[in-house]
Amino acid sequence: MALATRAVRPSAVRALWGSTVGKKAVMAATGVIMLLFLVAHMAGNLKIFFGPTDFNAYAAWLRTIGEPALHNGWYLYIQRTGLVVAVVLHGVAAYQLSRRDIKARPAKYAHSRPRAGYATRTMRWGGVILALFIVWHILDLTTLTVNPRGQAEHPYENVVADFRLWWVNVVYIVAMLALGLHIRHGFWSAAQTLGAVTKRSDRALKATANVLALVLTAGFIVVPVAVMTGLVD
Repeated sequence: MALATRAVRPSAVRALWGSTVGKKAVMAATGVIMLLFLVAHMAGNLKIFFGPTDFNAYAAWLRTIGEPALHNGWYLYIQRTGLVVAVVLHGVAAYQLSRRDIKARPAKYAHSRPRAGYATRTMRWGGVILALFIVWHILDLTTLTVNPRGQAEHPYENVVADFRLWWVNVVYIVAMLALGLHIRHGFWSAAQTLGAVTKRSDRALKATANVLALVLTAGFIVVPVAVMTGLVD
């Protein structure tokens, strides 16, 4: 008598990741993590207006977070690893959801199908722009591989050397505009996925998304503008 084979049930994590709802939840959660980082990162960047001593001291302080439990610089490596994982999960989930959406569409339409909405196109292309920018930004100000000055432990001077180049400003500003549009749509979309959107909260959440996008975009762009105009030197 043959033994009946039992179907292997996927783990809860695998089942969650395999579902459309699960992928959207992952996108929402990782989006919130990245948003919190961006707010803190922007606030730190604005310390450049207090001069090289304060800005360099702030950068040095980041390396001491968690001491003595953590060794010097460990916090930054933990933070970077967490952010890389969040970015990869966010991007993979977005890509797979996009592929599922394409496969779910009928092969032919009786009438021409309307083009993808503005928000959808913005999120897709904005995501590509931001992914490329993240790689360049790491090579520029983390590893200092492509930074025009590239001297360790001199972050203020490295940033100023960067934004004295017109093409660096163009790259940075375009990426920040893409970031603002990404946040504007992504914040509300994440809130909807997490069940926070109701008839009452819809307007408030959209207003919050607009404010966040505007503040973060302006907060990041003001630094290269300040260097270009000589306000920061």
